[in-house]
Amino acid sequence: MKLSRARLALLIGAAGLLLLAAVIVSPMLLISMPSFLSDGGTSPDCNDSKQVEEVSDSGASDIPPDYLGLYKKYGKKIGVQWNILAAVGKRETDHGRSDLPGVKSGTNYAGAAGPMQFLISTWGGKARVPMSSRFTGYASDGDGDGVGDIYNPADAILGAARMLKRNGAPENVRQALFVYNRAWWYVDQVVEIAKKYAKSGDLKVPPQASKECDEPLVEAAPNDIVAKILEYALAQRGKPYLWGGTGPDAFDCSGVIYAAYRAAGLSIPRTTFTQWPFGVKVLEGQEQPGDLVFFNAGPGTGPDRPGHVGLVVSKGKMLEARCRLCGPIKVTSYQARDNRMGFTRPLQNPDVLEQLKKLQNPSL
Repeated sequence: MKLSRARLALLIGAAGLLLLAAVIVSPMLLISMPSFLSDGGTSPDCNDSKQVEEVSDSGASDIPPDYLGLYKKYGKKIGVQWNILAAVGKRETDHGRSDLPGVKSGTNYAGAAGPMQFLISTWGGKARVPMSSRFTGYASDGDGDGVGDIYNPADAILGAARMLKRNGAPENVRQALFVYNRAWWYVDQVVEIAKKYAKSGDLKVPPQASKECDEPLVEAAPNDIVAKILEYALAQRGKPYLWGGTGPDAFDCSGVIYAAYRAAGLSIPRTTFTQWPFGVKVLEGQEQPGDLVFFNAGPGTGPDRPGHVGLVVSKGKMLEARCRLCGPIKVTSYQARDNRMGFTRPLQNPDVLEQLKKLQNPSL
């Protein structure tokens, strides 16, 4: 069917108006377009199992392949930047290649030893620590032989990763490095080396450390009581650690949990040592939000006497107030910790069950 000239003119005019509208509106569409629809989106991939940072050409040529593998392995496992670990290894002993005293045997003038230059006292009191013994140092077993050997690269690099993590990495890596060696010039040097080892030339924070990777935790709670516990606990993020603190301005590890349960109308023991036997034990893999996860960490702890506790907020994640130098209260991964003792569920304690009944029926 042929179109009349009048109808053809109307169609062309309408098309022109639509094109003009698209030109005018498109900038607004681009501004408001969600990042997941845009190729330029920068939202972190929270489930990305790849390394956050690729190694630069200069890093690949300078770092021995076996050391590079260990830096990446334990950086990922513990949750610190691998290139920071590598930079520490470079600054301390040139990745174990140095022939100075204390690198391969004995200690240096300051009492440090091994490729990552731990103080013997910090490591655990001696150079080789059986992992079955009680100790409060950073001795670690990276090669699975049952011994934390300060001269073994796998053991030493794992220990260094644990120490950096405990003291603020990956978010506050400068603070963590300052604890490692208390000199800001040392921190500057390590950070500069780390940037050169990174392909991007920068020092990035792993995406799992981003708040954007926190699921809608309260909305996903299994019931209203757990939602109240999580709502209070998560609101404390960013506040400082204070030993013995129960808020409102600062907390310790068990104090923030005690206060969160109290905010939901429930009373549980105050300290980590008393919270551990209070809840019903939960098998790993069956934990859920509101449960507690315990760690054999800190002075005076042992196989059945945990010194640290976190509040499970989702599978694999906990809210914790870790230590004064570890940064503020935050959501972290408990799966990255190798000293977990177990999980408990305070909500199944008989006393708490009675409290729940009274909350549901105040006339009882």
